[in-house]
Amino acid sequence: MLQVLRRGDDAFRREAGGPGWWPGEAVVWIDLLKPNRAEELAVEASLGVDLPTPAEMAALEPSSRLYQERGATFMTARLLARSHEDAPFATPVTFVLVGGRLVTLRYEELRAFNVFSGRATAADEARGATALLGLLDAVVERLAHVLDDTAARVENASTAIFNRPRAGDFRPTLTSLAQAQSLNALVRDSLVSLGRMLSYAALAPEIADTPGDVAHLVSLQHDVQSLIEHAGQQAAHVTFLLDAALGLINIEQNGIIKFFSVVAVVFMPPTLIASIYGMNFRVMPELAWAAGYPMAIGLMLVAAILPVLWFRYRGWL
Repeated sequence: MLQVLRRGDDAFRREAGGPGWWPGEAVVWIDLLKPNRAEELAVEASLGVDLPTPAEMAALEPSSRLYQERGATFMTARLLARSHEDAPFATPVTFVLVGGRLVTLRYEELRAFNVFSGRATAADEARGATALLGLLDAVVERLAHVLDDTAARVENASTAIFNRPRAGDFRPTLTSLAQAQSLNALVRDSLVSLGRMLSYAALAPEIADTPGDVAHLVSLQHDVQSLIEHAGQQAAHVTFLLDAALGLINIEQNGIIKFFSVVAVVFMPPTLIASIYGMNFRVMPELAWAAGYPMAIGLMLVAAILPVLWFRYRGWL
């Protein structure tokens, strides 16, 4: 899908890219979302650039993700996608500054893009570099919001661990902590990737030649660095809570094993005596008692059920 934002427009316009397509001088931002080959070729031909392939966008080498070519600055960062779903992941997004325009290439829907597109149309962005910095503001804001949500989940898990009622189950808490840790790691990876991109963005002529843009970029770098530190502290907190939960589980298991050991020791001597002498008496009144056998069966059932009920009461079953 090919969308363009022109000066004075109040929304993105979807256009059909094809041979002879031309963005026009008023276009500030060209957004390619899951583009087909015809749309990619149209943008490349009109702007005189070669857009990176998905394999190049996913490459680990900085030279494949951050470079300048034919007067254009190419920057690729791995950003968090589908953070509100059960299986979030990082997806590569390429930002290109060329001819005073911003070109974005992505293959996943991102909330930050949707949020900023509304802001950009209302603010009437005049330059591609301004649109880029505003978009990156929205990306950083979105990552900060995800970190806040993760912090709230971690605090709830902390309360559940240290104020857990008797016979409470640790499994939901451990699952929540594991999900929070995974999401926090993805956010931190996105922030680190974004930090590298911001450092390289200072080399773009559209930004380097404008003091206001340089100051905006420095502010973004400070925000990203503070969020990276926050994510690191949160990861350490999650690790502590996981260790605490496992420690409490071990303490409870040790208590259960201790109880079983004491019970076994208490009943071992009577069991030994009964096994030796229990059947060696001439006079056993119950042998001639009609209710003796049902009574023995009933006592065995009671002796089997009582421990089960006790274990359930203690939360061991």
